[in-house]
Amino acid sequence: MAQFDFLRDEWPDLNDAAGQAEAYARPDARTACVYARRSLELVVHWLYKHDSSIQLPYQDSLSALIREPTFRAAVGSVVFAKAKLIKNLANLAVHSHKRIVESDALVAVRELFHVGYRLAHTYARGAKPSPGLTFDANALPTAALPKQTLE
Repeated sequence: MAQFDFLRDEWPDLNDAAGQAEAYARPDARTACVYARRSLELVVHWLYKHDSSIQLPYQDSLSALIREPTFRAAVGSVVFAKAKLIKNLANLAVHSHKRIVESDALVAVRELFHVGYRLAHTYARGAKPSPGLTFDANALPTAALPKQTLE
């Protein structure tokens, strides 16, 4: 069972993107960080569309969206910090020549889990995720990527 399955019923696209981040966390940290950001963008855009207390900022970049004061008020300082961390790790993954290591991917996926949990706990119309649900890095897939994919 994938750790993001609690998103499947109400946010299938988010579940798919988060599942990709989860699947790549060990074999390809750079790709995992990119999928974590993609997942975060899905969360942020969903919130702007469905939470009337959040007002669009002057720009629609992810950075502007998560820094908008009404967004920050709606999600709180903890989720804001997690969103910022995911965005920053993904920016490094895409724009830096620095090696992205497994621990970076594990952080991005863990923080994404917490953001997704908060989304589902706060906004799910159906069943809410279990209060005891936690992220388990040891449950991440360890299978290596096929040689063709690596090339």
